[in-house]
Amino acid sequence: MKLILVVFLFLFNSAKVNQPVRDKLDWLEINLVSEKIQNESRPVIIDLYTNWCYWCKVMDKKTYSNKKVIDYINNHFYAVKLDAETKGVVKWKNKDYQYNNNYKVNEFAMYVTSGQLSFPSTIIIPDMNSAPIAIAGFMEPKEIESILKYFGEGAYKKQNFQEYQSKFKSTW
Repeated sequence: MKLILVVFLFLFNSAKVNQPVRDKLDWLEINLVSEKIQNESRPVIIDLYTNWCYWCKVMDKKTYSNKKVIDYINNHFYAVKLDAETKGVVKWKNKDYQYNNNYKVNEFAMYVTSGQLSFPSTIIIPDMNSAPIAIAGFMEPKEIESILKYFGEGAYKKQNFQEYQSKFKSTW
């Protein structure tokens, strides 16, 4: 009887380990977002990071792997993960952004942060006619919730963020 129980527990635990991970963000290439937005308008969220940034890695593990964050972003945003130091050409709104040797970053990173580079930075572009909004620094899921919902639910069209946040009730 004990042997059957041990085999059963082993098989049960093995089945849990082998289950495919379904809860991931649908990261898109920045160059594809312009096409997608033409079919369905959504805000864009950009995780602007560097490979050497410790807090960028923490945000990946704590925030961007949180199920509620994943579900909300996947359903309300076009999500882009962009290395600020990419040497590849970044295309956005019919403009090509190149790597800048003087600053050691891509010019797109300079554009979306208005030259105030900080890593990680969460960039929100509410719509194609809006300027990017850069939020510098690491954020826990509960800290990013009000920002995501402010833009994801379109509240930014009706009220300023301080007003929205003063009435906001966190559910995460």
